[in-house]
Amino acid sequence: MASSPKVPNLVKGGLAVDDRGQVSFVNGFSFANVQRFYMVENFSTEVVRAFHGHLKEEKFVLVMAGSAIVAAVQFRDPDKPDLDTRPYRFVLSDREPQILHLPAGYANGFRPLEAKTRLLFFSTATLEESAKDDYRFPYDYWGKEVWEVEFR
Repeated sequence: MASSPKVPNLVKGGLAVDDRGQVSFVNGFSFANVQRFYMVENFSTEVVRAFHGHLKEEKFVLVMAGSAIVAAVQFRDPDKPDLDTRPYRFVLSDREPQILHLPAGYANGFRPLEAKTRLLFFSTATLEESAKDDYRFPYDYWGKEVWEVEFR
């Protein structure tokens, strides 16, 4: 039996609130393969940081403050990624703690929806390993609509 392909998925968290304050958590997340982490904050909600991908490295994303659209799209050929591949799109917020797992073979990016939004990225590769597995694509390679706010 063939194993199913890995796709981006959310590890749900929660909040515990009492008279002392609150505790945010994502207890289902394991740091087992994490090699490093970094935090990113844009100066503007109009700036999209995308697309940045790796064929070997996995990433995990947590919104520490604010909210953001985070997109991930699978690519197999870094020289000519398939334009017909549809990106996964997530809206993450500090008000609903969860960690987005981005498997190897995905390019990702984000657009903050609020001022002072901060994202924390965990990586399974060292900086040196990551530099050898680094692929960049224009933010609109798979269309600009992935970054638009959907009015309802």
